[in-house]
Amino acid sequence: MELLDDTGDCKPTIPEMETEEELIAAARNIVKALETNKNLTDDAKKILANLGKQLCDITRENYHKDEGVKENEGLNEIEQQLDLIQDKVLSWERDQSIIWECGPEEAYEYLKAVDEARKLTENLESLSLNNGSEDTGLLRRAHDVLQMAMARLEEEFRHLLVQNRQPFEPEHMSFRSIEEDIMEAGSVISSENDSLEDVFQRDSMSRGSEEYIIELVHPDVIPDLKNIANLMFDSNYGRECSQAFISVQKDALDDCIYILEVEKVSIEDVLKMEWNTLNSKIRRWIRAMKIFVRVYLASEKLLSDKIFGDLESVSSMCFVESSKTAILQLLNFGEAIAIGPHQPEKLIRILDMYEVLADLIPDIDTLYSDDMGSCVRIECQDILRRLGDCAKATFLEFENAVASNVSTNPFPGGRVHHLTRYVMNYIKTLADYRETLDVILKDHEIEDPVSVSPDMSPVSEEENVEGSSLVSPMARHFQSLSAILERNLDEKSKLYKDDALQHLFLMNNIHYMAEKVKGSKLRTVLGDGWIRKRNWKFQQHAMNYERATWSSILSLLKDEGIQNPGSNSISRTILKERLQSFYLAFEEVYKNQTGWSIPDSQLREDLRISTSLKVIQAYRTFVGRHINHISEKHIKYAADDLEDHLLDLFEGSQKSLHGSHHKK
Repeated sequence: MELLDDTGDCKPTIPEMETEEELIAAARNIVKALETNKNLTDDAKKILANLGKQLCDITRENYHKDEGVKENEGLNEIEQQLDLIQDKVLSWERDQSIIWECGPEEAYEYLKAVDEARKLTENLESLSLNNGSEDTGLLRRAHDVLQMAMARLEEEFRHLLVQNRQPFEPEHMSFRSIEEDIMEAGSVISSENDSLEDVFQRDSMSRGSEEYIIELVHPDVIPDLKNIANLMFDSNYGRECSQAFISVQKDALDDCIYILEVEKVSIEDVLKMEWNTLNSKIRRWIRAMKIFVRVYLASEKLLSDKIFGDLESVSSMCFVESSKTAILQLLNFGEAIAIGPHQPEKLIRILDMYEVLADLIPDIDTLYSDDMGSCVRIECQDILRRLGDCAKATFLEFENAVASNVSTNPFPGGRVHHLTRYVMNYIKTLADYRETLDVILKDHEIEDPVSVSPDMSPVSEEENVEGSSLVSPMARHFQSLSAILERNLDEKSKLYKDDALQHLFLMNNIHYMAEKVKGSKLRTVLGDGWIRKRNWKFQQHAMNYERATWSSILSLLKDEGIQNPGSNSISRTILKERLQSFYLAFEEVYKNQTGWSIPDSQLREDLRISTSLKVIQAYRTFVGRHINHISEKHIKYAADDLEDHLLDLFEGSQKSLHGSHHKK
């Protein structure tokens, strides 16, 4: 093309141009020349301006045509890539085999293909090609391929979790023999068993044995699970991935509870259970809770963190949703126990449940630390409070049961009453729960047990100090309970017609109480002053027994009234009658009191020695002083014989001396 110069001659001004950029630049030069050249006529300027405009339009049209070609070429390339990816995905759909079982290379290639499908879909969406039918169909097709791949990844994810689950039953966690060591606690009201020394047994399990993490899923597949999760979340299929995890792990948690032998039971079923069955289930629950929280849930939380740790709050959500049903199921059993009847035999188990839950709450708070886990934290605190209220009500009911325990017949042989054994073993075991009971009972004030005590003693002032407000809540309740027990024993002693047996019965029972406290943790609860008072009391009953049994008998061996009337000479007849009366009385005591019982061997020996010193010494003195006035045939027993016979007393097996005649 040639343009006229300012002289009117033609002059080449536009060189050959090959690119759109060069044409556009030339058009701009023409316009600029028009603006600066003052010698051109108006017509020439119009012609050149029109020429420049046409040139610009031509270059713009060519530019857009080229861009459209490029875009079409890009879509064609995307479609080709999508074809390859679709073939890859469909080939595995037709194959139906598990990709991750075909080797790491196949798994890697599949993940790579799916990730490419994700990127292609994002590119198509970003181009906003929704106007033409062809472009819309391509985007729809890309979504279909991606959805198909995500469904397959979800299936593979589930399979990896299920097939690589690690076994969960270490040897030390086996509960197969738990039924064999169940100790049954009889009712306070109905138990007639003397052998209740070890009826209460506290469950214990060292914390250290529970605190460790196990691999719930084989560690080799964790990277694969994590890669699948990340890709599904990147592809906006995170909900499907997390739901797959939650579903699989819920089943795993159910299996764990089954292994721990904790059955799913409703509150109604728990309330209907017999005590022996319920006792067994409580003990299983106590052991299962420790392992479930500290081992399984801690391991479950770690597994969730390993798989979803890069996805912000997803890990916590998956853990909470997968485990919530199981932990609430276990807590539901605690609620059932808490709302059940306040039977005294349940108290030890309720305290065990309270303590294990209180001990686990810090672990639970850590595991369920965010808002999503607040329902579990709140439920734990609520169940703990209910168990505490139940324990308090049960202890108070136990006090009432002891106070209202009524006997219609005297306890055979004056032995230690089963109520005494039950109560003392009961509170001996409760002493292990001192801190817990102090918390539970602290808001329940009681009347000072010392001020209502029915007896007086030389150490009452000291015990009043121990009964002051400085004493722990549990100690005050134990003092009250012991006073209630002693009042009940006083009432039971009145069922005996023999005063001596009344005192023997009280001596046995109060001595048992003192010894039980002296040799256990109860000593630190009730104090030495309490023990000294009971020692003084049972010794008083021993003295009263001797007076009631032997005072009238030993009076026969006194010299008063053995002289002949009107003279100072000894009456042989009166001596004979005195000896015969003594022998009859001794034989009656022997017959009765060999059937009486003093279970404690040391107490039995001490009372025999004390009795022997008084009786044998009095007999020897009397016979020795009057031997010249007594015929040998009237001396039925030698002193040594009587001493031997006294050794037969309090064995609980009645014997008779009637018709026997021993003399040395």
